[in-house]
Amino acid sequence: MELHFEEFLGKITEFIKTEANTETVVGEQFQLGEFKCVPVIKVGMGFGSGGGEGMESKAKKGQGIGAGAGVGIEPIGFLVTHNDQISFLEAGKSHGLAAAFEKVPELIEKYVDLQNKKEKELV
Repeated sequence: MELHFEEFLGKITEFIKTEANTETVVGEQFQLGEFKCVPVIKVGMGFGSGGGEGMESKAKKGQGIGAGAGVGIEPIGFLVTHNDQISFLEAGKSHGLAAAFEKVPELIEKYVDLQNKKEKELV
């Protein structure tokens, strides 16, 4: 039995690369009226591995390996763009994604007010 820690950890790393991304966890960029919204996530990960061999007697030899990985993924908010303005809408820990979506109507209202103000200035 050969111990291949590097190969094993490489496979775990590849798995995390494909699974721990915004598209997998929250979703891809989306359009909300004239606003472009991009989800933002926080990713934490850890690895552990070990191995050993021993002999009970000259005739009995044993080997063993173990490895593991853990990934924590949390949506933290959205980058929202409109024309040349960029805002970050935070998804609070106590309210989750609902907090970000609660702010979207406020953002749209501000945009409508700004448009109305521009129209009045033109008249």
